[in-house]
Amino acid sequence: MTTPRIATVFGGSGFIGRALTQRLTAAGYTVRIPTRDIVNANKLRTAGGVGQVVPFFCPLRSEAAIAQAVNGSDLVINLIGILFEKRHAKFSRLQAELPGLIGKAAAAAGVRRVVHVSAIGADAASTSTYARSKAAGESALRSAFPQATILRPSIVFGPEDNFFNQFARMALIMPFLPLIGGGKSKFQPVYVGDVADAIIAAANKPEAAGQTYELGGPDVMSFKELLQKTLEWSGQKRCLMCIPFPIAKMKAAILQLLPKPLLTCDQVELLKRDNVVSPSALTLKDLGITATAMSAIVPSYLSRFKKGGPFARAS
Repeated sequence: MTTPRIATVFGGSGFIGRALTQRLTAAGYTVRIPTRDIVNANKLRTAGGVGQVVPFFCPLRSEAAIAQAVNGSDLVINLIGILFEKRHAKFSRLQAELPGLIGKAAAAAGVRRVVHVSAIGADAASTSTYARSKAAGESALRSAFPQATILRPSIVFGPEDNFFNQFARMALIMPFLPLIGGGKSKFQPVYVGDVADAIIAAANKPEAAGQTYELGGPDVMSFKELLQKTLEWSGQKRCLMCIPFPIAKMKAAILQLLPKPLLTCDQVELLKRDNVVSPSALTLKDLGITATAMSAIVPSYLSRFKKGGPFARAS
């Protein structure tokens, strides 16, 4: 009887983590999920057999706890990331410093492979704190674990995403949707299932060690086009209002004070640059994955926003 492989997934109870856990258990891994929210992570136990998914409390401020979390692992995956800062969740800690600590612990424990999910746009020279922290995290990880594989997705879509769902919800209560900076910024949304498959492929392909991949879907669209598709697929009719960057930043200065802000000043900075795969980058194709189109997935879950719900007749 072979000993089960062990995968430790930081951020395993999040959007990408839920899709990934199902794939890891199907591949025969025992999945360990270090977390500060055991109640939420416990929902993932049904993604595998009895005892195959093991959430446990891990304070991410403790290097000793991180070292204990990765001990005995064959594979370590870091999915931790935040879209905005809160009092106890800062870009500097979770996105810049933590990847290096995980890499250091993995190297000390003799872990075979490390896969880190960053983001397209990670750039030490960016005007966005988010993007700079992502770049700092990549650098810290590579210093600690040079053979780590880094994946940089664009916007990730899927039934529980925080992009299409958010704008569809906004359209329910607002007379217009905002086009920050005119909505000209380009994106290349990637399906959450493809990102999860990319993580598995990166962990298993020897040639992926030490490489960076940029993950995007087959469709490149402007922010304006994405909002138009959101309205079309959710069966809603709303105006699109252009909001210049300076005005958007003024509004964001107020909105970012909310417990779950709709927009922050840092996100306005991010919208000033395209979020697409570089022509010279390694991609999903290099990992043997065919990218899934938005039109094959998004309409099915945005249909719940239609009048009458998903079973309403098309008008």
